[in-house]
Amino acid sequence: MALTFYWYPSCGTCKKAKKWLDENKLEYRTIHIVDTPPKKEEIKELIEKSNLPAKKFFNTSGKKYRELNMKEKIKDADTEEMVELLASDGMLIKRPIVTDGLNVTVGFKEETFNENWL
Repeated sequence: MALTFYWYPSCGTCKKAKKWLDENKLEYRTIHIVDTPPKKEEIKELIEKSNLPAKKFFNTSGKKYRELNMKEKIKDADTEEMVELLASDGMLIKRPIVTDGLNVTVGFKEETFNENWL
């Protein structure tokens, strides 16, 4: 089954992840995370399948995250509130996100990709 690769083409981490996917000859479809951000239901599903806390889905190093003072907004937020925030702007979402429909990885670490996608 082909992977779904949510990415932002200008993102260096996304480029590294894409290169890894290409080098390992994995089939994937790309979704531009800013032009076509995942809907609330998709985000909720990605969070559940990742077994990661919702906070891990925020792009904490992003300009938008800092501008909107997200650190304070999500400090005491529940998952539902965080999903709302993430769905409101693709630039708030940590990237890339890769999923095969069962597993989900967020960000790019070669060892994580090796474990999950090879």
